[in-house]
Amino acid sequence: MSTNNLVLQTLNNSTLTEELRDAEIEILAKLFEVKEFKSGEALLRPGEERLKNSLIVLASGEVEATATLGGEQATLHLLQPGDLAGIITFAGGNVSQISATVVAKTDCQVLLLERSKFEALLNTQPAIVYYVMRGIVRHTHGIVRRMNTETVEMSNYIYKTKGRF
Repeated sequence: MSTNNLVLQTLNNSTLTEELRDAEIEILAKLFEVKEFKSGEALLRPGEERLKNSLIVLASGEVEATATLGGEQATLHLLQPGDLAGIITFAGGNVSQISATVVAKTDCQVLLLERSKFEALLNTQPAIVYYVMRGIVRHTHGIVRRMNTETVEMSNYIYKTKGRF
């Protein structure tokens, strides 16, 4: 599959482009870089600057985001093609810190969108910026909603409430 087709297919599977027209997706697609990572290779780590200002969109393979919580390693999210990583530092700018480690679980390809390239669209294509940011919020809300559901299910299991266990 050509690089351009990979980018377009991945973007069409992502919440980023749900509200964009085909012509706008093509404009956005030109801003992405495709990068390959081998199984076990880290994409992001706390304290690293390498991809700090880039939004990561998984194109193929599996990537796992983990964080250390209370001294223990916890899996935050196993990404599927079209899913996003690096959201907080992409949207939060220099005041935000990377707190998770993102590692390739299998050989994978990701799309990288540098914040500076994306922000350059503000003057010429502000609607694209607006709708992409809405897509990022929808993606983040989906993660929070899923984690909340898992927490409620675990609580029901532990305390044997709701008569389901």
